Amino acid sequence: MSEEAKQHCVMVSAFDGWNDACSASTNVIRHLLEAYDSHEVGNIQGEGFYDYQMSRPMLCHVQGRRRIVWPATKFYRVRINASLTLLLEMGPEPNYRWTDFCRQSIHMAEDYEVDSIITLGSMFADCPHTRPLPIDDLAGDQASMDTDGHSGPIGIPTVLDSLATQDGYTTESVWVSVPQYLGSDECAQATLQLLERLSSMLGVGLERGHLPRKAEEWKAQAAVLLHCNDDLAGYVHRLEMEADKQSADRMNMQVDEPTAHELVKEAEDFLRSMGDKGQGGNSNG
Repeated sequence: MSEEAKQHCVMVSAFDGWNDACSASTNVIRHLLEAYDSHEVGNIQGEGFYDYQMSRPMLCHVQGRRRIVWPATKFYRVRINASLTLLLEMGPEPNYRWTDFCRQSIHMAEDYEVDSIITLGSMFADCPHTRPLPIDDLAGDQASMDTDGHSGPIGIPTVLDSLATQDGYTTESVWVSVPQYLGSDECAQATLQLLERLSSMLGVGLERGHLPRKAEEWKAQAAVLLHCNDDLAGYVHRLEMEADKQSADRMNMQVDEPTAHELVKEAEDFLRSMGDKGQGGNSNG
């Protein structure tokens, strides 16, 4: 078996559109393509999957010649280190035939002997830019079948997770929330946090490049906007209070949970010791 065949391979997918507020998730893919050597290894052509009035073809000029570029999903192979390769998938969310589209994605995963699949997404939410942006991690079966969490419309990442899980893949879906009051401009902070979470999941330190600096610039621009708008500043202050309360509640749960386990263990130890004493008394009688 070759060295490449022995590598751990993970597919990471992100899609433009409804699942990609402020381009935060697809910008993770773009960042990885810039930070590492990459090779395009396949694509899913748009014919039959896209409404061209929604995802329009682009006219490009290359070396003095005009070229029409049609919507398509592309796959790139990126070698991170000697033991890890990523198969990156990026393209517009399809308009039609989602099941067929996802089957083609999974077929690419099979061709490159992918071990697991991670989908990325970003969504608008009521969260302050002055706090770490909320990140949600869902395992594949939870992402597609979670009855206690999200109920409502879903995007192509959820469908891909569901079908891949049915085919036996380990899947995870990571979503970051971005402040809706800042509009749809790119959010480097959200991209940075998704990249850092991906690094943690993969167990490697992915190159961050200029993302930390861009994230600080994003925060500074948001601060200027608040300085010029008292109503918005008040709204963000209320979001900060709510975010701090939720953070404190999570910390209390983390503290209380071990304490509860300790109390149960102490009670079990006490009952066990009382039982031992009782058995000892009977034997002496």
